[in-house]
Amino acid sequence: QVQLLESGGGSVQSGGSLTISCTASAIPYTMGWFRQVTEKEKRREGIAAVDGDGATVYADSVKGRFTISLDKAKKVLSLQMNSVKPDDAGTYICAAYHGRVYNLLHPSYYKIWGQGTQVTVSA
Repeated sequence: QVQLLESGGGSVQSGGSLTISCTASAIPYTMGWFRQVTEKEKRREGIAAVDGDGATVYADSVKGRFTISLDKAKKVLSLQMNSVKPDDAGTYICAAYHGRVYNLLHPSYYKIWGQGTQVTVSA
């Protein structure tokens, strides 16, 4: 079973930048980042994802601001977050699936999840 470990979360000022990372024990075909706003709210919003062919997809809310990248040699999935907004705050969770998925931003296709890293945005 692939294990995922996120890091790099923290506090960032609105308009600032932050990079979060996910270190994997092995690289599955599809990997992505999801955001959970609160612990109580279990809904996870797809933020960005990349598949084995290198295709990337982003939520409309982060297009042009966030960049997802996968370093296969280091087994690290990163999310560069620029021009951060208060609405970007939440727990960012790394997810993976051993295969292609129909909708890269839909959480139901992913079977492997990390514990998450918290991102807070101050005004």
